[in-house]
Amino acid sequence: MENELNKKSLLIVDDSSIIRKAISLYLEDFDLDVVGTANNGETALRLFKELKPDYVTLDISMPGIDGFQVLKDMIKIDKSAKIIVITALADKSTGIKALKLGAKNYLIKPFSPEKLKRLFKQIV
Repeated sequence: MENELNKKSLLIVDDSSIIRKAISLYLEDFDLDVVGTANNGETALRLFKELKPDYVTLDISMPGIDGFQVLKDMIKIDKSAKIIVITALADKSTGIKALKLGAKNYLIKPFSPEKLKRLFKQIV
């Protein structure tokens, strides 16, 4: 585990406060600093520019700017951004589109803590 100074930062983006809380709890083992949460695309982009997080979990279906556009914009800002898309859209094409746009991985809701941790371990 990293020491306090090297703690990696995480931005959680989801329009559901329950999902944001769950992600935060599920990833506690990774000793991440949740530097911000956003419930829409506009806030997500503002926080991403301000906070420059090491990792982002990103929902696709949100009010305002959708997750695909947010993902495109985040990758424009930082090509090496480590973004995991977490979506209720269960079709394969959504995951493939997210990966093509630059997401490191994607996860379909509902998800188990184990599944999220396993996925996160792959990109850390």
